[in-house]
Amino acid sequence: MILGIGSDITDIRRIERVIGRHGERFLERIFTAKERERAECRRNRIESYAKRFAAKEACAKALGTGMRGGVWWRDMGVVNLPSGRPTIQLTGGAQKRLEAITPQGFEARIDLTISDEGPMAQAFVVISAVPKP
Repeated sequence: MILGIGSDITDIRRIERVIGRHGERFLERIFTAKERERAECRRNRIESYAKRFAAKEACAKALGTGMRGGVWWRDMGVVNLPSGRPTIQLTGGAQKRLEAITPQGFEARIDLTISDEGPMAQAFVVISAVPKP
């Protein structure tokens, strides 16, 4: 059963300007340490940040809150499963919100797809509930 769907499209040039203007302050406020480590290893680091930014926006929409109700940027971190599939790991207020919308006897699954084609980055998030084994 689908609990929430979110999408976002972000202009990569906008993220580049914000990083240029605010640098570390912006990066520390928005991205987890894992996300920063992964992005900084990439040749196209700005595109990596833009995709992750779009993923966080899409996730907040799928949670039904946006960036309010205790959901903060770093409560949502883009990670890759061992298979390489991207997903979002939630903590703090985002995790609490996910628990609140997940029916008893089910566990939540977050599916994420991210892509970029300059100058845009996009993300789609589907949060679904699957029966517990």
